[in-house]
Amino acid sequence: MEPLGPGEPAQAGRYRLLAALGEGAMGRVLLGVAPDGRLAAVKRVHRQFAHDAGFRERFRREVDVSRLVSGAYTAAVMDADPDAATPWLASVFVAGPSLQDAVDATGPLPVDAVRQLAAGLASALAGIHRAGLVHRDLKPSNVLLAEDGPRVIDFGIARAAEGGTDLTHTGAILGSPAFMSPEQAEGRPLTPASDVFSLGALLVLAATGRSPFAGASAPQSLYNVVHTHPDLRVLPPDVRALAEPCLAKDPAQRPSPAQILEFLGPLPPVPRSWPPAVHALIAQRQAEVRDALAKPPKPRRRGLRIALAAVAAVVVIGGTITTVALTRNAPATTASPPTTAVTTTTSAPNPDPLGPDRLRGVDLCKVLPSAPGVGTLTPKIDVHLFSCTYETARRQWLDLTIGGPVAAKGTPAGDLDGLPLSVEEKAGGCTAAVPVADRADTTIGVEAEGSAEKFDKPCDVAKAALGEALKRLRGTTAAPPAGSLAAVDPCPLVPAATARRIVGPVTKVEPRGLHECQWHVAGDVTVTLERGVPPFRTTDSYYDTSTTADLDGVTAFVTTKRANAARVSCTYTWRHRPYDDRTSENVIVDYTTSASSLTVDDTCRQAQDFAKAVKSGLPKP
Repeated sequence: MEPLGPGEPAQAGRYRLLAALGEGAMGRVLLGVAPDGRLAAVKRVHRQFAHDAGFRERFRREVDVSRLVSGAYTAAVMDADPDAATPWLASVFVAGPSLQDAVDATGPLPVDAVRQLAAGLASALAGIHRAGLVHRDLKPSNVLLAEDGPRVIDFGIARAAEGGTDLTHTGAILGSPAFMSPEQAEGRPLTPASDVFSLGALLVLAATGRSPFAGASAPQSLYNVVHTHPDLRVLPPDVRALAEPCLAKDPAQRPSPAQILEFLGPLPPVPRSWPPAVHALIAQRQAEVRDALAKPPKPRRRGLRIALAAVAAVVVIGGTITTVALTRNAPATTASPPTTAVTTTTSAPNPDPLGPDRLRGVDLCKVLPSAPGVGTLTPKIDVHLFSCTYETARRQWLDLTIGGPVAAKGTPAGDLDGLPLSVEEKAGGCTAAVPVADRADTTIGVEAEGSAEKFDKPCDVAKAALGEALKRLRGTTAAPPAGSLAAVDPCPLVPAATARRIVGPVTKVEPRGLHECQWHVAGDVTVTLERGVPPFRTTDSYYDTSTTADLDGVTAFVTTKRANAARVSCTYTWRHRPYDDRTSENVIVDYTTSASSLTVDDTCRQAQDFAKAVKSGLPKP
């Protein structure tokens, strides 16, 4: 909690404002007191929205609908003024930590508490959906843990900022990548089932401490949401039975909130919803609020911060609460490390049409105009360098992937066109894959998955489509546009001597897929070349800090995460060139160190130097 800023109004309508609780891309959140003495979280929007007539109309409409939401597990809207010089909205203030802060501070929740959480979230979503809303941003920081159960905040408000699309014109994503649904990550229309997917991801975080889809960067998290199936065997059986159906890729296969409540059955009454450590956090938040109420408002002084996560904040990807100058005052480098022999798995260019060098630049959305048994295929999702999603006339999906970041796992199933075939069958679909020439750990794969209608024999479809793809790939000559990252092998971008000078002894340089490379040092440096949504400054609470930095004239988005005393990650992401009006070719440099002697600043300084070395080797966009 912070004092109000210099010159900041101390009133919003009839609400007296006491302190600042937080800030996001959409607005600033303040602790207020209603005329009847109730505490409120007052969200005052930023000026760029205030001058947008379209935003005001959407804001008014969403506020009107949000007033219809009621229930024990939501923070109700108390008042709003969309026509004020600075539009604002007041909702019930909840003095409790966010789910993210509670898990970070006290660890994963026990099974009984996760069941209480699931019941509260399902009840909240039922009320939100009855009002005709889709939450769109159900994430750990939008779930507050009150004494008597969870509270869902910010329902429906993010929609006002988006103007009818999940991808804004600047490429910012409305939502938190690691908790989005696949359809939201792909920019498709959303239904209430999207919120159910987010609920499933929240249950996994509550039980394990981490989202099942969290990646080293926001674009990687988006890829995981759309394409990967998380390993849920680590979950307690009761929690897995709840979460797994919610995380179905097909929205039609997910349960409704009412079905979740029916599955849970009547929960026994409990004197306290959460473990003692969480209730201690709640008591601490309540004490901080009492202190704020006892003090008259004062102008904010730089650097004065009292953490209070009980904030019904309007947070949209693209904003941040704290920025840190990561490259200033970094310690000077010491003597150069000794030379160490480097093992590398890179090799001379491979002329094989199914080898990495020939495959790397292939436009995957031009490989399969049709496939045996399914007829004409239409490319629908052309987001990544290494994959394309096709749709059949019956609205079934075929995903063609070459050299993605995760090799397909399957059971040996003989040969296909002279190559060893593996098949992985799962609920609703099947993946068939063969290895890339000279890369046993990198695959060419086709996944057959039903959407509106399931395949009768998905493995037969996947194998037939893969055979057709192999035939066409053998006759394809890749010709990516000038300046594209598609044909670039990331491993030679930073020579061993340069890498050693920046991050110390390098023991191995290892390609991962066709568009990613990892340098094994005192930790790992990973360089990923990708096509995806343009980079943005994230407000995902998974990261410790999110800021920007200049990278020789290019804006890089920088995130940091300290997992423990020794393990620190710093990630630089920047746009190399636009691809279309929604996506771009991006570069991600992640340095995760296991050296306890390195501070966050040290790690980010070395990550920045490595990123500059990568950038110097890229084609001009």
